[in-house]
Order: sequence, then structure tokens, then C-alpha cells
Amino acid sequence: MEFTYQIITDSSCDLPSELAQELELCYVPLCVRLEGKEYANYLDGRELDPKQFYATLREKVPTSTSAATPGKWMDAMRPVLEKGQDVLALAFSSGLSGTCDAAMLAAKELSAEYPERTIQVIDTLAASMGQGLLCYYAATMRKAGKSLQEVAAWVLENRLHLCHWFTVDDLMFLKRGGRVSAATAVVGSMLQIKPVLHVDNAGHLINVSKARGRKASIDALAAKVGETALIAPERQVMFISHGDCPEDAAYLEQLLKGRYHVPKVITSYVGPVIGSHSGPGTLALFFLGSKR
Repeated sequence: MEFTYQIITDSSCDLPSELAQELELCYVPLCVRLEGKEYANYLDGRELDPKQFYATLREKVPTSTSAATPGKWMDAMRPVLEKGQDVLALAFSSGLSGTCDAAMLAAKELSAEYPERTIQVIDTLAASMGQGLLCYYAATMRKAGKSLQEVAAWVLENRLHLCHWFTVDDLMFLKRGGRVSAATAVVGSMLQIKPVLHVDNAGHLINVSKARGRKASIDALAAKVGETALIAPERQVMFISHGDCPEDAAYLEQLLKGRYHVPKVITSYVGPVIGSHSGPGTLALFFLGSKR
């Protein structure tokens, strides 16, 4: 289908590649540096297979990540503008990356080149499949005939209703990123304390509570649906992302469908950009709630 505007996001959305294609989304890949080599984070894993990536992380190999540059955003936007389409860019949270700022710089420069076109960049204040879920809703609205302005207004109105609830299996990755202290990481690991975290209204990752053991932490994620779901769970699509722990993701999906009758759950890997900081065993749940 030919649209009057294109939705462009970045690979931190962590959508399954097939779903991104089905939704007719464009995206800009971020990069991961691993063992001295840089890999582009494509959703289809063509340069860095997610299972191999997490196997490497488990060997304690250091990694680093880099934001999308203005040049990469321009490379994605310019062909769209050349075709006579407008651009709606939904970018990785500015609270976690410089990717959104890069998109805004690209938009400013291209707006001067293509003054007749609309280029709107939105900071999703979201990460991983939280960003992906906003893209899913935006693309679904576009397919239903909503204009760029209508979709942008919906995203701005609802981005702070996009709940992100995470737990991690290894506190040492959060320690390395400065999310928890060294003492908390050591004691928590010894006592099997699992943090329950979320992305706050500023798009930052915040440690909210603690659970004793892995199963309790997953149960705590599911409980958040009952506490804050904005739309009845039986009428929502929910997303799960995981750091190479498909069995835990399946257990969480079972809770969502059994307890709340959620009709559709889409699961994918936490991509290497976010996975570098959260580590193997990360499990995250995304849905629309009354508050983050």
C-alpha cells in the first residue's frame, strides 16, 4: 500500500523483522562494538545473531553501543522525501540515547532542503518493544487511514501510558551501567534478589522494587497489568522482549493469557543495543496503562 507518509524508527524498537516488514516500517540501525568489531543492529540479525550475542555476553566479553548518527537518519529520510512522502520519525528515548537528538538534527537539515515536506520527529520516551509497541499502534492507525498529524497526536498523547516493566537475571550488568551500586549487585546476587524496574516519564530506567527469586519477579511483572491496565487486558495487544530466556517469556505469556485473557502477545529478543546494558536473562513486558 502506498502511503502519503512513512514511519521511520530505529532498531532499538526490537520488533521482529517480519512484523516490521508487515507494518511497512523503515528503521535506522544502531551499532554494537564487540571484540573490537562494530556490528549494525539490524532487526533480522544479519550482522549479529541474538543467540550468539547473548552467548558472548555470558562469557563476560565487554561490549559498547553507539547511537544512530544524523547522517544515518538522513540516509533513511531522504529517499522518502524524494518520493514525495512526508516523514514521521519515532525515536529511541532521549533519556537513554542520543539517537533522538540525531533524528532532530537530520530533520532540521532536511526541512531546509525539502520545505514542501513535513518531517516530524517524536521522542517516544520508550525503549525496546515499548518503542516497538508505539510503532505498532502508529502503523496500524496509518493503515486505517489516519493522517500523519492524527497519528503523531495519538503517540504524543499516549507515550506516557506505554508501560515498560523489566526484570533482570544478573545484577552485574546493571552495576556496570551505573543502575545499581556494587554492594547492591553483590548482595542481591548472593540472596537471589531480582529487581523490578520500569522506564519512567522522562524515559529513564528506574529501579522500583525487588522480588525474591526469578519466578516471583516474573509474577510481579504480570501483576502490573492488573494494577494499571488502561484498556481492558482482553482488548489489548501486549509485547514481551527477552534476553535469550524464551522459557521465561513463555511463562509470562501464559500468565497474561490465563489471568487476563490477553488475546495477542508478540515476543522477541531484547536487541543487542539494550541487551548490552541489561544482560542475558532480561525479561520485559509492555502494555498500555493508566500511568507508567
